[in-house]
Amino acid sequence: MHIEPGVVNGAKIGLSYLTGAAALGIGLKFFIKRAFNNPSVLITAVRCLITAVFVFSFFEVLPQYPLGVSEVHFIFGATLFLFFGVGATAFGLVAGLSLQGLLLAPSDLPQLYINISTLLFPLYAVSYISKKIIPADIAYTDLKYTHVISLTGIYQGGIILWVAFWCFYGQGFNQETFYNVGVFSLAYSTVIGIECLLDVGLLATLKSYKKTSLPSVFNNRLISVKD
Repeated sequence: MHIEPGVVNGAKIGLSYLTGAAALGIGLKFFIKRAFNNPSVLITAVRCLITAVFVFSFFEVLPQYPLGVSEVHFIFGATLFLFFGVGATAFGLVAGLSLQGLLLAPSDLPQLYINISTLLFPLYAVSYISKKIIPADIAYTDLKYTHVISLTGIYQGGIILWVAFWCFYGQGFNQETFYNVGVFSLAYSTVIGIECLLDVGLLATLKSYKKTSLPSVFNNRLISVKD
């Protein structure tokens, strides 16, 4: 989902500053809400640190490969959302992405706000839709496997849509752009399939976890509706 340098050029990249700022503002709202609702600010900080480490590791350790207009990555945005909440996940995505650019891929920095938008807005869609499809009185361990697959599909599908948007916005509606977006979307569907399988496995593991509490760094709603 890292948009390659040159896909969006010149004055057009200005739009990314607006979308990126909006995404960061929404994430800050979620973060502040969680920090004030959590009895320990330290817990919130630790959740943010954990998600940042995970995201950075996903980008650098797990398999990745460039494919024309973007790169194919494992991100596990929906998984992080279920385990740590939307605020900590948003922080981790931004921090992990920024650290990667600063430390290892400075060529990605001009596209930072493009990539922030691509990662965060699908996360917010997952947060919103989860409230619509998941009853408020059940814990995440009681979810159906179809729920988890749906949330993963929404997140990854959102990334594909945002990558397509930036490509068409930057390069125009021409045969080459349609081809590049199609190839990326087809390749990224493998990520969706693999992440869905892994998420189903994680849910099955949680369903077999018989304890009544988890370490406080995890989202309490994994096993309780009191979070």
